[in-house]
Amino acid sequence: MRLSVPMPQGVEALYGTRDENIRLLEAALAVRTRLASGAVEVEGDEKNVERCGRILSDYAELVREGQPFSSAEMNNYLRIVSGDTDVTLRALVASGRQRSFGKKVLTPKTINQRRYLEAIERNDLVFGVGPAGTGKTYLAVAMAVSALLAKRVTRIILTRPAVEAGEKLGFLPGTLQEKIDPYLRPLYDALFDMLDAEKVEKLIERNVIEVAPLAFMRGRTLNDSFIILDEAQNTTPEQMKMVLTRQGFHSKTVVTGDATQIDLPNARRSGLLEAIEVLKGIEGISFVNFDESDVVRHNLVQRIVKAYEKYGENNGSARQLTLRLNEAMADAAASEPPAAPPTANA
Repeated sequence: MRLSVPMPQGVEALYGTRDENIRLLEAALAVRTRLASGAVEVEGDEKNVERCGRILSDYAELVREGQPFSSAEMNNYLRIVSGDTDVTLRALVASGRQRSFGKKVLTPKTINQRRYLEAIERNDLVFGVGPAGTGKTYLAVAMAVSALLAKRVTRIILTRPAVEAGEKLGFLPGTLQEKIDPYLRPLYDALFDMLDAEKVEKLIERNVIEVAPLAFMRGRTLNDSFIILDEAQNTTPEQMKMVLTRQGFHSKTVVTGDATQIDLPNARRSGLLEAIEVLKGIEGISFVNFDESDVVRHNLVQRIVKAYEKYGENNGSARQLTLRLNEAMADAAASEPPAAPPTANA
């Protein structure tokens, strides 16, 4: 079947750098395209051509309506719509409303990133689990900053376990804060991206923003707070229970982690894996599972994640871990109660 879809001026984003976007669409749908006299011609199997035609028509209509697209943004959109028959480009753009996070204005780039932000808005405890580069920590910090600026919370608590990634650094020089800063640097990086450095420093001085190791959380009750537990795969079951029971009134907790990068010594069981199994089905808790298609760093990161997953299939323990995590997350997500309609102050 052959189909011709009229195109307005400006198809640079659709084609992308060195035509990478249109090639992505062709490969995903097994079609051939050609740009000719103000239209894109599509040729291939009837079903695939019709689906490609709908995507191109949506793109043309959105451009005519004034919707801007960047090449990288279009690449992310095409990955989603070409891989999910239930999603249209128009619906994807409409659901991806821009959000203001301090000095940053961000648009979620994948379906799971949108689900993640919506889950954080809707629930008081959210687990975001997946590989590196999917935006788990960055988006959680962005939502925390947004809640603080909107005065929905009075402080932000950022914490993570001080566990070395396969190295023993020994005793570090300096004060206690200087000793733990290297472990907490990724959280600082995200904060500095959202707020001016001077403002971050003032908020930290006033304890409005607290960046602390996990060991400092015991015995506290955190009211009116936005709590982020990062690198949760490196918590023990006891530490995880301790952190989750710190949550006070009018507070939110976001737990992020990557179960394929557990650095706990002596092959100890991860508190993250246990928490997912224990807490499934509890109202007010949401689980969002990211995969390699959600990686929004350099394109190589996505390929690296996929290559390691493939390699892990030949390793019994790695394969068992991945299967257990996927099954637990699927069960937890399936047992979540239906989402309530958003309220006026959601």
